Amino acid sequence: MMNNEKTARLILEDGTVFTGKSFGYEKAVAGEVVFNTSMTGYPESLTDPSYAGQILVATYPLIGNYGVPGLTTTSGLPDFFESEKIQVTALIVSDYSEKYSHWSAARSLGDWLKEFGIPGLYGIDTRALTKIIREKGAMLGKIVFENEDIDFVDPNEMNLVDQVSCKQPITYGDGHTRVLLIDCGVKYNIIRHFVKRGTTVIRVPWNYDYSKERFDGLFISNGPGNPKMCETTINNLANSLRQEIPIFGICLGNQLLALASGADTYKLKYGHRSHNQPVLQYGTDKAFITSQNHGFAIDAKSLSDEWEPFFVNLNDGTNEGLRNRKKNIFSVQFHPEASSGPTDTEYLFDDFLAMISGKKKTT
Repeated sequence: MMNNEKTARLILEDGTVFTGKSFGYEKAVAGEVVFNTSMTGYPESLTDPSYAGQILVATYPLIGNYGVPGLTTTSGLPDFFESEKIQVTALIVSDYSEKYSHWSAARSLGDWLKEFGIPGLYGIDTRALTKIIREKGAMLGKIVFENEDIDFVDPNEMNLVDQVSCKQPITYGDGHTRVLLIDCGVKYNIIRHFVKRGTTVIRVPWNYDYSKERFDGLFISNGPGNPKMCETTINNLANSLRQEIPIFGICLGNQLLALASGADTYKLKYGHRSHNQPVLQYGTDKAFITSQNHGFAIDAKSLSDEWEPFFVNLNDGTNEGLRNRKKNIFSVQFHPEASSGPTDTEYLFDDFLAMISGKKKTT
């Protein structure tokens, strides 16, 4: 129990109210309420730009017990975080551990939330809250303190990608192979995977005109929100699809590639936000355990004959990737740079670079 803690309410759009105690920054916020099933990895989840605009519920009951790592960097990137700041709108947990113990810990989770102005509530029945979301689907919510009130906010009506993308080109690494990365809210571990494989990564904003840039392969990153908000990216990708350059997309990049090809996307009732989603490689008996964080999916029935599914979700049958039948272009809905398998699908980075070098055709 912490001193001087304030009581706050989490109010869902269906009128359900949960009351908890504050351990983060004390301000009213609103967003989409979603949950994550991972047992560990909250520093990575909280800094994942794909969570922008969302109030994150941790289903694992005890959070904060290993604190938050310090800000050490390698190749210009922080070692333990997926972006330069906390991206979630707020964090909801059942039991918060103010006391922490870990070799890498530099501060408590509560202090970290306060530093970035992010509310955090504990003492909430996250099992009951998760059951509501699982029954009714992801819904809007707001956190208010004392007698204040604010309006609900639907982040899916905003261009969240514009908020989390870089504002000017940034270069990482000094390898011979040049990968142009369209930053829609990229997780830093994606860049780490490319750099450690000896590439030069040119990270550009989501709406950047890269038609005059020199690169060997095109990568489309993950990111938050509705993919149809990224009209400029979709148009740029449509032009790239008419060329012969290898293309690889992850998460939102999977959806943007589909839209650029003429296919459609839709909002999932629940979304996939967990570290244990099983997927099957289409046309094979190969299954993988994957990490995922997205609220939209591709309508597989809208794919043209030029495309085929790459992976399929074994829980609900939704699309988990695309593959062009003739060109070196593919994408996945899950996160191969994460550690869910723990490295089962990391080979996709190698396949992409092999395609660039001409040593491999369609994966």
